[in-house]
Amino acid sequence: MKQLCIVILMFLLAACAESRAPLTVSNVTVTQPVPGMAMSAGYLELTNNSSRSISITHVTSPQFASVEMHETVIENLVARMIALGTLTLQAGETVIFKPGGKHLMLMRPSDNIESVTLRFFDDESLLLSITTDLGQ
Repeated sequence: MKQLCIVILMFLLAACAESRAPLTVSNVTVTQPVPGMAMSAGYLELTNNSSRSISITHVTSPQFASVEMHETVIENLVARMIALGTLTLQAGETVIFKPGGKHLMLMRPSDNIESVTLRFFDDESLLLSITTDLGQ
């Protein structure tokens, strides 16, 4: 009887455990569009909570005509941005998008936006959709 109670208790604890999505995002900031340039930058942390790699092939936003993943690189003491193709996160890995590193470039915003939805895809499969307020 004691063993049965322990098994039932373990089952209940496992059922109550918080299950996490395979891909999560935190610390999201999307800047106001740069005056006269019609673009914004997006910074965030992406975490792969799964036991397999996850590839992000593209990002979209209904509030912007296009979204690109970029990375700032230094070549011959000159900083330049390069577009990233596929971004692969290994199991358990967190990738940080920050100024001077990986970041999102959001181009040609619609008028009067107050919040931004970002949708992360692996080819045609939607991996994650989040909405955040437009930051400074």
